Amino acid sequence: MSPISADEILFLVLAAGLRPVIAPLSPRSGNIDAGRVDLSAVDAVLTTNLYGLPDDVHRLSGKVLIEDVAHAMETSVGGKPLGTFGQAGVFSLSKHPGAGSGGVLVVDDPADLRALERERDRLLEPGNARAELLGVATSMARQAALTLNLVRPALRLMRALGMQEEREGYRIALEGEALAGTLDRAPELPPFDPWVRADLHDYRTRRGAVARWYQARRVAKVPRVRARRLAGVRALAELPTVAPAVRDHLDQPLFRVPLLVADRDAAIAELELRGVATGYLYDPPYDVYAPGFTEASPDPEAALFWARHVLPVDPLYASRALPVLRGLAAA
Repeated sequence: MSPISADEILFLVLAAGLRPVIAPLSPRSGNIDAGRVDLSAVDAVLTTNLYGLPDDVHRLSGKVLIEDVAHAMETSVGGKPLGTFGQAGVFSLSKHPGAGSGGVLVVDDPADLRALERERDRLLEPGNARAELLGVATSMARQAALTLNLVRPALRLMRALGMQEEREGYRIALEGEALAGTLDRAPELPPFDPWVRADLHDYRTRRGAVARWYQARRVAKVPRVRARRLAGVRALAELPTVAPAVRDHLDQPLFRVPLLVADRDAAIAELELRGVATGYLYDPPYDVYAPGFTEASPDPEAALFWARHVLPVDPLYASRALPVLRGLAAA
C-alpha cells in the first residue's frame, strides 16, 4: 500500500487484522511504484490513485487488488473505469460529488455483495434525523461558500466554533500505546473507532432518506462539471511545478492537481487569502507516522518528498488559484 493516504485507511487495514506493507512511491505520480514492488512478499494490494492519478493497475493485478478510488471517481485506464479492475472498488461520495460523507463499495460477486451488506448492517448504528439534517445543511453551506467565494469567512467561522478536528500537523494523534493495546481485538471495527472515525465521528451512523436524496443529487451533478474540471486540469498542467504524471493524464477529470512546491505552508496561507482552501494533505508518510505498526518502505525518499511538498489544487477553482500558483517556486 501507499504511505500517502488518509489516516483512516491505515487504521482500517489494522482493524482488519492485516499488516500494512509500505511500497516505494513513484516520484512522477505519488502512487505505488509498480516497477519496484515485490508482489511475492504480500497477500494483497491496496491502491490509492492519489488525487485521481491512476495507479498502474495492470502491473499490480497479480494479487488480490482492492482499489481505493475515492479520488478517482471519473478516472479511467484504457477506457475502463478505475474501481473495476480488482476484487473491490471503494468510491467516495464526499470527493467529486461533494456530498458530505458516505461511499460506495463495488464488487463482482453477488454473494460477496450480500455478505458485505450483512456486515454493513451489523456495524451501522441507528440514525438521528436532526443530526442528518445538520450534516446535509453543513455540506450545502460548504458548497455555497465555494461557489460564492466565501471560503475565508467560512474557515474563520469553523475555527471560531471549534468545528475543525485537532491534528498533529496533518495527521490525527496516533495514541500509539492505546493503538497497540487494541490490535489483539482485530479483526473487528468498533474497537478502532477512535482512530478510524478521524474527523467523521458519526461514520457508523445509518443515513436516512434526506441524506440519500442529497447524495443522489450531488452524484448526478458530477458529469455536469466534467468539462470545467478538465479545463482546470489543463490550465494547471502548464505550471512548471505540476507533478509530471499530470501531463500524461490531461484527458482525466482529476479530483485535485498536485503541484510540488518549495514552501507549501506559505502557499497555503496565500491561497487562503484569495479564498482557496487546501486539503487532502497526508504528511508524514505512514511508516514515519506509525513506524511500529507498518513494514517500512525499502526506499522512502519519494514519499517523504511528496508528503512535504505536494500542494493539491482543485481544478474547478483553477482560475481563482492561478495568480498565486504562478509565483511559486518548484520543490
